[in-house]
Amino acid sequence: MSEQQHEDPAAEAAQRRAAEQKAARARIEQQQTWVDLQVRQAMERGEFDDLPGAGKPIEGLGATHDPDWWVKRLVEREQITVLPPALQLRKDDASLDGELDAMGSEREVRAFVEDFNARVIRARYTPVDGPPLITMPRDVDATVAAWRERAEARRAAWRAAQAVTDAAAPTRRGSLRGWLRRRR
Repeated sequence: MSEQQHEDPAAEAAQRRAAEQKAARARIEQQQTWVDLQVRQAMERGEFDDLPGAGKPIEGLGATHDPDWWVKRLVEREQITVLPPALQLRKDDASLDGELDAMGSEREVRAFVEDFNARVIRARYTPVDGPPLITMPRDVDATVAAWRERAEARRAAWRAAQAVTDAAAPTRRGSLRGWLRRRR
């Protein structure tokens, strides 16, 4: 009897594993039939009619496998441009004044220019491939002063445009409150 007790646990474990595998197979088969049923019902309802790309070949099908396909699609979809550091800094330098003009405070402008200068200096001391770095750091105080002058010129132009608009507006006698009283 002791031999049967030793064999029984091993046999029971094997039977349990076989039963679990059989149950798993049955669940998978039922899942497949459920999915097939859902697809068939959706087709009958016409949910697959007029899908975008219907009748067209699937893009990239049959091409060689590229492990970086998702990165390339992301770059294409998000229109990401990656330039060598020297060219990126040239581009940033060219658009720096426009970006600064969109800022509202001198503190923001100063921090932005200091960050730009830090990137230029970091690029100068980092060996890179590509074109040489010709972008120079900006003088923070001079750049802030130029930003201040441009901001004042924009304000003066706005005031002048406002004065022209006010001069062209018809004059009213009295205040708005008086006009509303007379209206009633």
